[in-house]
Order: sequence, then structure tokens, then C-alpha cells
Amino acid sequence: MGHRARTRRAGPAAALLAVALTASLTAGCTGHGRDGDGRAPGRTPTALPSRSAGAGSPLAVKIDNVPAARPQTGLGAADVVYVEQVEGGLTRLLAVYATRLPKTVGPVRSARESDLELLRQFTRPTLAFSGAQRALLPLIDRAPLRARSPDEAPGAYDRDTGRAAPHNLYLHPAALLPTAPGEAALTTGFHHGPAPSGGTPVSARTVRYPAARLTFTWSPGRGGWLVAMDGAPTVTTDSGRPAPATVVVQHVRVRDSRYHDVLGNPTPYTETVGSGRAEVLRDGRSFDGFWSRPAAAGGTAFTTADGGRLDFAAGQVWVVFVPAS
Repeated sequence: MGHRARTRRAGPAAALLAVALTASLTAGCTGHGRDGDGRAPGRTPTALPSRSAGAGSPLAVKIDNVPAARPQTGLGAADVVYVEQVEGGLTRLLAVYATRLPKTVGPVRSARESDLELLRQFTRPTLAFSGAQRALLPLIDRAPLRARSPDEAPGAYDRDTGRAAPHNLYLHPAALLPTAPGEAALTTGFHHGPAPSGGTPVSARTVRYPAARLTFTWSPGRGGWLVAMDGAPTVTTDSGRPAPATVVVQHVRVRDSRYHDVLGNPTPYTETVGSGRAEVLRDGRSFDGFWSRPAAAGGTAFTTADGGRLDFAAGQVWVVFVPAS
């Protein structure tokens, strides 16, 4: 399978820290299912309400992002990649696919309560995930989406025996969607167009979490921002280095949810409805502005400091949610 790869060796102290943090994050996914965080088999999802016709339904995939899960597969084909904080100060990715579907995506991991609010902006999206905490499952059932874990769609997933569980579950998107729904399914509220005037030249931007960091470095040759995680270049097994054309650092409220992992660590809840500051990186420049999403069923608008529309560059977008100061 194309997603097999060698893992990098770390020093003893770094290895111990990574094991502890990964154990905390893995524990936060504990529920039930074949890998310990699956959904309960035999439950019937509730009917999904009708939404706007013609938009299409994108595929959203929860992707593991701890060091043991790298390199990932399928990130290059995503239209939007969301970065969100999870237990232990680590991060997890939610990749959204509408214009094309890769052959394989993964490693796939568990969902969080925040995902349900974030995905309300789309019309009946398909959510691919490995499972969720038992207490969260009723909320997922009631959410206006198509939940497709390995329990609902076992034929869509397989495990890479060359990797250690739980970082070895992979999705084959064609088993869930016959074709990519198209650009109209990206009801994010994002607009693409020329850059506004002004901005500050920036060669690199680093975003730090308690136990993780991401760096985006402008590449004129790629026309995008090369991604690095925890100081190492981010690569994929199928499409090389991601280089999103636009990176959004979105300052949001991150609070404790009602859920905890088995070690007692609270599960963060990232609030994506509301408003706040935003930094938009495009064309080698940084533009300060604001974001606004008044309702969960709507997308997010981005404006410049003077109230004008802040357009994105054409191509992939990474949205990095960071706690507002």
C-alpha cells in the first residue's frame, strides 16, 4: 500500500515525551469498537434534514497528526485542511474533499464535539472517522451529516500492518462517494480573488500549541506555504510536500468541553461560530483582518481591517485554529 513509510527515531527524552503525549491523546479517543475508539455497532443514525439543493455533499476525514502518524496520505488532494487542538496540547486535522478524491486518506482517527459545529456549514457532509467517545455518539447521530466509521462502512477502510495501531487505519474515499461533488460543495464562505492592498511581507509563520507547532514557509517556486510540523518538513506518501496557497490563522475561543479522556485531561472545544481576529497568509504576505460566522449553518466571512472582503489565493487552504489571547 502507498501509505507505508519508515518512522524516524528520536532521542530517549523526546521518545518518552512523545509516548506520554500520544498515550494521553489515544486515551482521549477511548470508546468502543474494533480499535478501542469505534462507534457502537447496530445503532441507526437519525434522518438527516434537507438542506440547500445543488451544493453537493463533501467528504470530511479526521486525520491523525501525532508524530507516529506521519507521513500522512491524501492531504494534497484536500480543498481545505483544518488544524484543531485536542487533548494533551496536540493537534488533529480535519481534511475536506470536494473537487477531487484521493485513492487513500489517513491515518484516520476519532471525532470531537467541535467537528459537529464546524461541519454544519456544509450540506449533509460525509464524516469519515475511526470512532468517538461513547457519550459523544448520540450527538453524532443527531448531527446533519453522514457518519461513516468502520462500523458503518467496514469495506471503506483497511489497516496497514506495517504501522502500529491506532495510527494505521486508512480510508478509501471511493467506497463512500462515487465521485467528487465539485466546488459548489465548498460552502465555507471563502472567496478567492486578488490580494488586497497592503499586507506585510512574511517569509515564515509559526503557530505554537502546548505540545505541537506548525510552521508555514513561503515558497515562490511552489506559489504556496511549505508546511512543517514540530520542526520537521511535512511530507505525504502520495503527493510530496503540501504547499497551501492560503493559510488562515484564526483566533477562536478554545474551552473545555464536557468530555475528558481516561487520564482526566479535558477535551478542548473549538468555537467556530462567532467572530474574532484572523491572519491570512497569501502571496508571501500577511494580512491582518477579522472573521465572522454568525450561525453554525453558514460559512465564515473574512474581512480586512477596514471592512473590505479579504479574498484568498486560488488553491488549497489551511485553517489553523488558535486560542484567542
